[in-house]
Amino acid sequence: MAALSTASIILTTPEKWDGISRAWQHRGYVKKVGVMIFDEIHLLGGDRGPVLEVIVSRMRHVSAQTNSGIRFMGLSTALANAPDLAQWLGVPRQGLFNFRPSVRPVPLEVHIQGFPGRHYCPRMATMNKPAYTNILIHSPHKPTLIFVSSRKQTRLTAIDLIQFCMADEKPTQFLKMEHSELQNVLRMVSEPNLKHTLQFGIGLHHAGLNDRDRKITEELFANAKIMILVSTSTLAWGVNLPAHLVIVKGTEFYDAKTCRYVDFPITDVLQMMGRAGRPQFDSSAKACIFVHEPKKNFYKKFLYEPFPVESSLKEQLHNHINAEIASGTITSKQDVLDYLTWTYFYRRLFMNPTYYQLESTEYAHVNKYLSHLIEDVISDLVGAKCVEVGDDNQQVMSLTLGRIASYYYLDYTTMDLFADTLIEPSRMSVEDMLGILCDASEYNEHPVRHNEDNLNRELAEKCPVGVDKSSFDSPHTKVHLLFQAHFSSIPLPTPDYRTDTKSVLDQSIRIIQAMIDVSADNGNLYNTIQAIHLLQMCVQGIWITDSALLTLPHIDSSVESILAKHKILCLPQLLAVPDTWLFETLSAKLAAKQIDELVQVRDTLPIVDVECSMSSQSIEADSDAFLTVTLTRQNAKPKYAHAPRFPKDKDEGWFLLLGEINHRTGDADVVAMKRIAFNTHTSTKLLFQAPERPGVHTWRLMLMSDSYVGLDQQLEIDFHVCAAAAPPPVVPNTEQDDLEEYDD
Repeated sequence: MAALSTASIILTTPEKWDGISRAWQHRGYVKKVGVMIFDEIHLLGGDRGPVLEVIVSRMRHVSAQTNSGIRFMGLSTALANAPDLAQWLGVPRQGLFNFRPSVRPVPLEVHIQGFPGRHYCPRMATMNKPAYTNILIHSPHKPTLIFVSSRKQTRLTAIDLIQFCMADEKPTQFLKMEHSELQNVLRMVSEPNLKHTLQFGIGLHHAGLNDRDRKITEELFANAKIMILVSTSTLAWGVNLPAHLVIVKGTEFYDAKTCRYVDFPITDVLQMMGRAGRPQFDSSAKACIFVHEPKKNFYKKFLYEPFPVESSLKEQLHNHINAEIASGTITSKQDVLDYLTWTYFYRRLFMNPTYYQLESTEYAHVNKYLSHLIEDVISDLVGAKCVEVGDDNQQVMSLTLGRIASYYYLDYTTMDLFADTLIEPSRMSVEDMLGILCDASEYNEHPVRHNEDNLNRELAEKCPVGVDKSSFDSPHTKVHLLFQAHFSSIPLPTPDYRTDTKSVLDQSIRIIQAMIDVSADNGNLYNTIQAIHLLQMCVQGIWITDSALLTLPHIDSSVESILAKHKILCLPQLLAVPDTWLFETLSAKLAAKQIDELVQVRDTLPIVDVECSMSSQSIEADSDAFLTVTLTRQNAKPKYAHAPRFPKDKDEGWFLLLGEINHRTGDADVVAMKRIAFNTHTSTKLLFQAPERPGVHTWRLMLMSDSYVGLDQQLEIDFHVCAAAAPPPVVPNTEQDDLEEYDD
């Protein structure tokens, strides 16, 4: 946040800016923005369109509220309704430039070829020979990009191209480097299929490759060392690697949610075509679009003519309305209506009413339509316990779950799940918490590819926690299995699963943080602790019941057994032993270099002293009080926490929990909780309300890591509560009463 405050230029994804700008009233750098540039703004009609629409609408609202005059610039492909988009952005007519699709730096020649066949995979196979032929005709000595729908198709396409080269007795016609250079490259590549195809001048590019292999492939293609790159469609939006010829091999992909093949959005096809042509090298470019025969005329129309962009905000309105209510921008149903008038959805509602199921653009019909829409959205948010409606049925107020959803950028249906599960008073196990995490709506779109239900069934047999055996094609079941494999170090069946695990873990942190907040707000100490344990498990990649020693390098079960013989059973005990003892004890099992690496990591683990004191030795019953907690780190803090199994660098953070445990009933309540991060020393206060019962009370203070397993601490705190003093008698102030009467 400090970097944002001092930056002159901010590069961000729409989702990040949406999260940041939700609290624009309290963030000066949001109000300081003078120019906003939106790339690919024609994506308003896509999956991420609602976020784009909301941040433009919000920033225009900020501009109006602060009189700052923010300038908006949208970059897009050719559009049929560009004036509507310009009007919404506040762009004057002289600032609108809408060129024909044919206007581009390098003229593009497009060929659309239809292929018969009902079944997807055989149809894709029939496209490989025409792809090879088109390469020889249009780009025999220049780079060619081939876009396919899946990682499997990258491999199958490349193998067929190699076979065609072998049949022509020109196996290396697409390879442009010496044998010695090729061998050096192959030694650095780890993926077997990529290592094979590179020998023929054909590269593979997809999310299943590790960073090093992907970078090597990109550099080889950019430097014209290999002439063909077979890639999934994501490359069209990511790395800028143009080519003379682009082949879009099929315009469909497998949608796991509907369990069928569906068409790419037209914007994706246009983006792939846009990779054809290298301004610094080419005077012309070629694109070949291979489509299913019945769709040939459709693509002829929309690839040569501008297409209209519609709003997709209506389907995602709940989360954005909840965010505005949580920030205080919306306080009534009328405010919701006013908010909608800032959106692109509102403008297109009048221009294309049929698309939005609006009967007529007459005032009465529009008013009725929007009123029903607002009522439905507010009703759903009320049902999810995110907002409440005032007695007048007009005012709307944010509830704790709504604020948590907005802060952590979570779907309101996830809050509905938490309301049904985490707010229950019963104790939950960490396995229960894992089940709730995996059922979150954020994992609804997690990919379950063709035939992966069989892989999930096989993986489930190796996992310790059972899953529903009838749901192996469910994204939530797959996510559950990926978490278990992560905790149990179970080998994953394909590279895709490794990439999927990174995605799952990346999203898990904010979901679990929300689970911690919901549990703590509900006052359930046990569930709060289990949620924190789940967070530690995700970061370290072990079960909470495993030995924390396994998180250190080179310690496996055999080394753990050696340490156990010397009564070293946990991390604090290992932290206390000298380096020389470790070298002497483990030298028979580990090399000196391995022990040295173990010691280096061990010495970065936090050693924290905890001191605390009550605000008073005797606290009055039912009064406000506080506990002062002082934390001092004895060793230097590393830049990031040691978490080799987590896909991202993780900052080290802590939870301070103050809990009251009733040993008679077994209940445990969260009295106070605070998140903290510090380098060497910090002091903070935990505010709480004293118990109503006078006498001596014993509470528990817990310091829990958000990154490490086995380094949590707890202290018992005894304090005395005295009876509340009787309030003084109320003496009527006759002079004041007379004055008030006179004023009346």
